[in-house]
Amino acid sequence: MTSIEFLPLIALVAMFVIATIFPINIGILGFIGAFVVGAFALGYDDKEILAEFPSSIVLTIIGVTYFFGMAKRNGTIDLLVNACIRAVRGRVTVVPWVFFFSASVLTALGTFSPAAVALIAPAAMAFAARTRMSPLVMGILTINGAHAGAFSPISVSGVLVRDIVESNGLTIAPWTLFFASYGINTLLSVFTIAGYAVLARVRDLDYSAMGTTTGDEGEGSASGTRGDEPWSPSTGGSAAGTQVLTRVRRPSTDIAPAVEPVTGVQKLTLVLIAAVLVLVLVLHLPISFVAIAAGAILAFTDLSKQNEAIAGISWSTVLLVAGMVTYISLLQELGTIDHLAQMAIKVGAPLLVALVLCYVIGVTSAFASSTALLTAVIPLALPLLETGALPVVGVVAALAISATVVDVSPFSTNGALVLASAQNIERRAFYRQLLLNAAVVVAVAPALCWLVLVVAPGLVG
Repeated sequence: MTSIEFLPLIALVAMFVIATIFPINIGILGFIGAFVVGAFALGYDDKEILAEFPSSIVLTIIGVTYFFGMAKRNGTIDLLVNACIRAVRGRVTVVPWVFFFSASVLTALGTFSPAAVALIAPAAMAFAARTRMSPLVMGILTINGAHAGAFSPISVSGVLVRDIVESNGLTIAPWTLFFASYGINTLLSVFTIAGYAVLARVRDLDYSAMGTTTGDEGEGSASGTRGDEPWSPSTGGSAAGTQVLTRVRRPSTDIAPAVEPVTGVQKLTLVLIAAVLVLVLVLHLPISFVAIAAGAILAFTDLSKQNEAIAGISWSTVLLVAGMVTYISLLQELGTIDHLAQMAIKVGAPLLVALVLCYVIGVTSAFASSTALLTAVIPLALPLLETGALPVVGVVAALAISATVVDVSPFSTNGALVLASAQNIERRAFYRQLLLNAAVVVAVAPALCWLVLVVAPGLVG
């Protein structure tokens, strides 16, 4: 590898370090790097550099966040979540999985995982406090749910991964990627519940793994009530105005939210969501234009709030993805990516190379942007996949999932949202719990993805 090919790689590492330490969008650094590499290393003019600009992905991000941002503001998202809780009649042990499922549906429909966690976490963490469920377990289930649906055929991450793979002449089944992500995240959630349940038996913990509506007899605090009398929130008891739990004479299904009338705007939004699904999944129309059109129809229900709707578009993600994809594309033109991949192949066993890449993207993603890492690491594996030694969908899915499942640390957006939404718990202690859990996930998840998605298919085959 020549110095011309090596220096841009050093610059890429520096971008991740700078964006981790300082509050600067790595996409900005990506555009600067793209200009330097394109103009001085490749001799490109501005039009040739911008030919690598990922216009289809950018338009998808704009359309999806525009439409679902309005769906969130008009209450349709809350309507769907509450309907899911009522469907299980407020059963305490089932409701946490409802939050998991609700978050997965939101991301599968195209909502970014941080946005889905931001929508679900407040209700989920309030429910955990109300039922004495471990806020750690509830937070992990909410985040894992958001990750589970994040690689659907119409989600931004799913489109991004497929675009990277297909632009290099390979193919990947979109539904296989989705179900692989859903399965791994479900498995990690089960492990989390089981692990906490075992820990609760060994140690005297304040919370249970899945919550309860009963408690110690005679206690009139947040720790329990007598018999089968459920909890109901009421205020008072402290200067801070925190919620305490008192007894009420109502059936346990009162955990479920009350039925609220559906407005005309919400009915229209539900129809538009269904229409988007049909047009994209059945008729195979581009999600970008369909989501923008659905958003435009919804905009006419309240034109006075269009400035808020435009501001609600995830412009930071647009900038991040556009800058990084443009820069990585130019590194491919320069030959840096191919040389790195060839060096990895020379290491020997392709399975070992895949495992190393899973850990590289997993460990780094705990501190840096998962989306940016996907654009940087997946291209490294593509020349290896072209040899046919490993399953394409397995390796790509393992890398993509390894990059996202570790986003449970308090340093990540999702982890920070859960930490901020926690109730009735000392935040410093909860922060340490999230940090310890993140360390376990970083150590276990990449290996689990590698075993299930890369090794196992080869053994079966």
